[in-house]
Amino acid sequence: MKIAMMGAGGVGGFFGGRLARAGYDVTFVARGSHLAAMREAGLTIENEAQGDIHVPKVKVTEDPASIGPVDLVVLSVKLWDTDAAAKAIAPIVGPDTGVLSLQNGVIKDDILRRHFGGERVMGGVGYVATHIARPGVIKQVGTMQRVIVGEYDGRVSPRARFLHEALAASGVSAELSPDIRRSLWEKYVFLVALSGATTTMRRPIGAIRAEPRARAFFHDLMRETVAVGRALGVSLPEAYADDRLAFADGLPYDMTSSMHHDLERGNPLEVNWLSGGVVQLGEPVKVPTPANRAVRDILALHASGGKAK
Repeated sequence: MKIAMMGAGGVGGFFGGRLARAGYDVTFVARGSHLAAMREAGLTIENEAQGDIHVPKVKVTEDPASIGPVDLVVLSVKLWDTDAAAKAIAPIVGPDTGVLSLQNGVIKDDILRRHFGGERVMGGVGYVATHIARPGVIKQVGTMQRVIVGEYDGRVSPRARFLHEALAASGVSAELSPDIRRSLWEKYVFLVALSGATTTMRRPIGAIRAEPRARAFFHDLMRETVAVGRALGVSLPEAYADDRLAFADGLPYDMTSSMHHDLERGNPLEVNWLSGGVVQLGEPVKVPTPANRAVRDILALHASGGKAK
């Protein structure tokens, strides 16, 4: 099976690098100095706990059309680039090509369906803490490397089975989900709260959970997201936000979010697809989302990028 990784940053570079090292036919789409470094010296994944991985030769291009038709495209670009990425990969998406997003949020697949139709779009959830340390090098923090894949109709398709087996063979904890929509929302609930709280408050999770009012706001972000998901028919438990709050109590004090890092670096933010997505999805099902609306509105001035003052 021929795989194209649309995006070779922390997520795409990591999972694509693991697949390439295991011998699978992977081509990366990258740009700039990262592209140049990968062409010259391959791809390295650094991990202090588990040791480094180096793939000395990788297939990489700036132009997706040059790859030719593929069996599977994995998107891991930032959410604001989804439409542009979908247009860029159109030449390599054939009638039977699977399109899988490991991006954040739940709205991402709605965007992809508008471009490619429901049959091509698979569901995917990625859990890994990574970033580009320097061109050609992906840095992994910790040891978690987990991917959940599945078809939206619940069947175990040949492409889902292949990807599940390929990821497992490459050393990634892989799962096939019979309810991928629920799996996506389970991550979304916590990600919305972690991103929204750490970015608006500009503090790590430890400080937020220790202050009663900040903790309550963090909890409200999750409760609203659960309520929206349940109103849309997602099979989340009613008390799922309470479960995730207990989970947050066990996280390292200094843990923050990629959106918080983006704010500090002056990068665009994914807020319109995270907390903003909760607001958007809650409106037609008449679920109030005041906490998530506050996050969206507070960060509006930074959503397009620009150094935070």
